[in-house]
Amino acid sequence: MKNAKPRLTPLDLLLLTLLCAVVAWLAYRVGVELNYRWNWRVIPQYLLRREEGSGLWRPGLLLQGLFTTIRLSLWGTLLASAIGTAMGVLRVSRHPFRRLVGTTYVQTVRNLPPLVLIFIFYYFLSDQIMPLLGIETLARKAPPAIQRVLGWLLAPTERLPAFLSALVTLAIFEGAYITEIVRGGIQSIGRGQHEAAMALGFTDTQRMRHILLPQAVIRILPPLAGQFISTIKDSAIVSVISIQDLSFQGMELMAATYLTLEVWITIAVLYLSLTLPCSLAVTRLEMILRRRRG
Repeated sequence: MKNAKPRLTPLDLLLLTLLCAVVAWLAYRVGVELNYRWNWRVIPQYLLRREEGSGLWRPGLLLQGLFTTIRLSLWGTLLASAIGTAMGVLRVSRHPFRRLVGTTYVQTVRNLPPLVLIFIFYYFLSDQIMPLLGIETLARKAPPAIQRVLGWLLAPTERLPAFLSALVTLAIFEGAYITEIVRGGIQSIGRGQHEAAMALGFTDTQRMRHILLPQAVIRILPPLAGQFISTIKDSAIVSVISIQDLSFQGMELMAATYLTLEVWITIAVLYLSLTLPCSLAVTRLEMILRRRRG
């Protein structure tokens, strides 16, 4: 049976009309009653700018911040997935100490304000761990080609320690939520699978690696992809520690130009340009997996 085509109902039309009325009222309040002078003409130069001399187009402040947000989100999700998978396995372990480690991590991270975690982990990592590892020194001694690759994949050499500290902090925070996703996926596997693996003589590691995790991966993919969208949004919090992501660049630009609404509306559109395609992709992935399950 073919899916019925969606159609607009009178309620949908009423809600759409109300939404348009609210938008028009807000525009009137800002433009007339608050006497706000819109100035959209200067915004494009903060997205793309022409370099003097060469005439080449370069990313402006906002696009540079967008690229930093993308790097943080991608690497943060990968690192958080590794942390979350390890902790998720510990959460379902038969050993009490391992369960205690996983539970303590999740409960600690999820029950503290993100801003507090950001400051604690960031200053500990940047003040203690990064100088001890000599990250900046190694990056400065690297060949120019390596420095360019690091600048493209992560951050310029002078900002690399701060970027890595923020990256680890974001991954630790997001990893707690991925831990619960992994735990739920593993525990959703039927009890018979556990018992069959034990009857065949599989060790705990073999049982998890060859039987449970491969089945759980299919089930956790949609929520894991959804967590990537949350990571994009949560990455804005690193702006408080002067990481030059999209939100930080927006605050700097607003302070310099006083174009409050223009800057933040542009930033909202840029965030939506990242999250909406991801949201549609997650919906599509869920449909494909649901179809395969029959």
